[in-house]
Amino acid sequence: MTAAPILAEESQPDDNLSAIVHAGAELGYDIVDLAGFLDEIDDSSQEQDSVINHIHQTASQLAEGNRRVRGAIAGVIETAEDMTSKVESSLENLTSNSARVEEVASWVQSVAGQMEQVSEALGKVQAHTAQISDIATQVNILAINAKIEAARAGTAGRGFAVVAEEVNELSNRTATAAERIGESIGTLASWISGMKFEAGRIGDDAAQVQESSGVVQSTLMGMDTAARETKDRAHEIGAQASTVRDAIDGFMPAFEQMKASATGMAAQITSARDRTHKLIDKGELVLQRGVAAGGGSADDIFIRTVQHDADRIAEIFETALAQNEIDIHGLFSTDYRPIPGTNPQQVITPVTRITDKYLPPILEAALENPKVVFCAAVDQNGYLPTHNRKFSHPQGDDPVVNAGQSRNRRIFDDRVGLKAGRSTAPFLLQVYRRDMGGGVFKMMKDLSAPIVANGRHWGGLRLAYTFD
Repeated sequence: MTAAPILAEESQPDDNLSAIVHAGAELGYDIVDLAGFLDEIDDSSQEQDSVINHIHQTASQLAEGNRRVRGAIAGVIETAEDMTSKVESSLENLTSNSARVEEVASWVQSVAGQMEQVSEALGKVQAHTAQISDIATQVNILAINAKIEAARAGTAGRGFAVVAEEVNELSNRTATAAERIGESIGTLASWISGMKFEAGRIGDDAAQVQESSGVVQSTLMGMDTAARETKDRAHEIGAQASTVRDAIDGFMPAFEQMKASATGMAAQITSARDRTHKLIDKGELVLQRGVAAGGGSADDIFIRTVQHDADRIAEIFETALAQNEIDIHGLFSTDYRPIPGTNPQQVITPVTRITDKYLPPILEAALENPKVVFCAAVDQNGYLPTHNRKFSHPQGDDPVVNAGQSRNRRIFDDRVGLKAGRSTAPFLLQVYRRDMGGGVFKMMKDLSAPIVANGRHWGGLRLAYTFD
């Protein structure tokens, strides 16, 4: 094992170097306090920048949505105008067709009336034809009688017989013609009756068409009114959308400028915070070099304590290795296995068994100084296997309580914890702000010394204490 240099208690510190160390400590205090303030401002500026970016994105989405609304409204207006035009054209055609249907219905009705008159006239003609047929029959009978009488008269009645024959022939032909006329008139009357029936049916159909046309016309007029109202409302929405567009166009440049300013400010604050953190590192280095060069400080006793205890822990590790309580792979294992049901998450490695067994006396002894808040060993990844008893309570149901009282078997990979575990300097004195809850912070010192077992850097022993 290679032990870290321990300050000699009997050495007399150099006054000038001590003044430098003291000033460096005060400067480190102020830098850390300023860095904490800048961390808060940086968090706020990042959050503000995120909010402004979100607002900017929302405004852009609003502008895009409004543009789409205006496009959709333009389509609605065009569709409504097209619908109105088509409905008006349909109304005109329907009105024209309705007029034609009415004319057809009137014509059909007049034709039906005229057919009724023709049917009546045919009836009269048929009656007259029947009379003619009767007269022809009577004339035929008279002609037959005349022929009989002419035959009785002998030679004197021959001339009269010829006339009677002609009259008989004429009456026969008249009767035949009357019969044919009657048949034709009957056929014609049947046709006219059928046409009269069809004309009546057509008239009824025309009336129904006319009635239906009235319903369709009423419906189309309702559609026309609705289309006009839709167009009017669409125009109103389009006007409102244009107003929104003008408003967005008005405030978008302001948002762009605000966004650019917020992003630039956030970048500057982050840069200032990063530079301040570098100052913390440099301040810590000045303090270390000053103490190493012979400057005295109020931290001398703590430096000697943490270096001495770090060496004791290194010896414990080496003894455990030598006695096969743990092998080298187990000692330096980074296989952090989660403990089920823990919140915040606790983990365990093979070295936890060793630290729980041997480290508590060393860690508890450090708390005898009332300024010391805690003492614990961490590996290079910030894993803290064993803590002081007051920070090693079994976990309960409240994660907030667990976070404060169950800090063993946890990984603390913050800036201070990682630097303490990874530093190979004889000692590292860090100043940090401890969050006490409720927005209250307390300035603390974190002093650490490396733990080296069998020539291999395991981590560091942390000793945290107050300024008071």
